Amino acid sequence: MRLVTMASIMALVAAPAAGADRQTERIVERIVARHVRSIVPPDGGGGVAVALRIEGQTLFFNYGWADRANKRPITTDTLFNLASLRKVFETTLLAQAVGNGELRLDDPVAKYVVELDRDGDIGRVTLGQLATHTSGLLLPQDHPPWPDWGYTLPEFIRTLNAWKADKTPGQQHLYTHAGYVLLQLALERRYAMPIDELIEQRLLRPLAMTSTVLPRQDDGARGRLAPEHKRRAVQGYSDDGEPIGQPGSQQSYYHWPGTGQMYSSPRDMAVFLAANLGEVPVERSLREAMSLAQQDVWTIGPRNRQALAWEVLVGDAPTITEKYGGLNNASAYIGMMPRRKLGIVILGNRGNQYPNEAGRRILLELAASRRLRA
Repeated sequence: MRLVTMASIMALVAAPAAGADRQTERIVERIVARHVRSIVPPDGGGGVAVALRIEGQTLFFNYGWADRANKRPITTDTLFNLASLRKVFETTLLAQAVGNGELRLDDPVAKYVVELDRDGDIGRVTLGQLATHTSGLLLPQDHPPWPDWGYTLPEFIRTLNAWKADKTPGQQHLYTHAGYVLLQLALERRYAMPIDELIEQRLLRPLAMTSTVLPRQDDGARGRLAPEHKRRAVQGYSDDGEPIGQPGSQQSYYHWPGTGQMYSSPRDMAVFLAANLGEVPVERSLREAMSLAQQDVWTIGPRNRQALAWEVLVGDAPTITEKYGGLNNASAYIGMMPRRKLGIVILGNRGNQYPNEAGRRILLELAASRRLRA
């Protein structure tokens, strides 16, 4: 059964545009180009890759440079820094564990990260609260002005144990990177396995996502990008076009294995997108986990709901389930309209480009077109 699944996934991405209706492709290309133009750097310091899932087909569009100095263009197999898109992989793991009865969303995180003070405020925080940004946990590294210091693991644990919540956990929504670092630790402890291996074993291999990697940041064989992957990785640029780091470099405020950045290609992310839309044959627990992760559980505002990492936009327009990610040298977005079987991934190698705005406009325009009316 797994061989059939793997073959089906490879068929999905091997020649994604070849069978697409040419009229649809031309219409989509014009719409995408018009909206993406605003985030394609005119100075050549970076570029944008788009993967679109529409009417059962996958279309790719590439703009600009993966590496300006070496005149290396962006392609469908270029590797991009996913930034906070990594979070939806971790909550898919969490949702699968919940579905399998291996843990519960209302489990205290201290049940798994045993160094945490069960009698302190951190002892009241649950896995579900971490995944929905409702723990109340907020550290200096979570928001501007960005500090120039971080944590070793013992320092992180000491900081968490000294943390005082200004409200009872579960009573407010505060976007927190630190909460996801803690969620990662809990998953690693529950399964006695590094997060990169968990993601690979439970998500990447079943989806045949061979170009998606999370370097461990240690001295082992999995510590850094493999040479083949590094050759395909983008050069990251600041919002004013200056190179930041080397292609495939890792940045983190957290200084222990597994806390760096995840890289993937537009082709791989198209598979992840299609799987979340229910258009890839995957085994039952993974399919149900993706569905559970997309269910909203917290109201952020009149039109915004929080799911497990995913945010859900509701209102008069079709519902959009999405996740944005941004660093000082990367910008990323994945958005979908599950009922329309319509979705988009936008990956960029320049900071502060906000592809979420362009992505929403593209989805809404395509959904409004006559060909996609439900």
